[in-house]
Amino acid sequence: MNILQPEGWARPRGYSNGIAASGRTVCVSGMVGWDAHGQFHTDDFAGQVRQALQNVVDVLAEANARPEHIVRMTWYVIDKKEYVGAYKEIGDAYRDIIGRHYPTMTAVQVVALIEDRAKVEIEVTAIVPDADS
Repeated sequence: MNILQPEGWARPRGYSNGIAASGRTVCVSGMVGWDAHGQFHTDDFAGQVRQALQNVVDVLAEANARPEHIVRMTWYVIDKKEYVGAYKEIGDAYRDIIGRHYPTMTAVQVVALIEDRAKVEIEVTAIVPDADS
């Protein structure tokens, strides 16, 4: 996996501008902040992020993939201000679950998510190197 950082560009914080990778592709659908039984345990934004990230890691594990194989994350949030207001707690949850691996990321504010109680939905693409497959 190679991080793509054009010369002279400001270094992004918490994500990468681009990644080049080859291997087996693993796609994880949008994960919300509910548990394995489809139950929400919190309406706290950062709490839902923590659970959604754990759900991502659990699905990746089914494909023998790990957080460091993630090359792309897309975050759908229903409230940009709530997302920005929880940066510290989100960062803590991210580092606890994903580590210090920062793939390409996009965050988009949407009007609503399909699950009424969900405040965030995160989907990922991972590339597992051939040696790890």
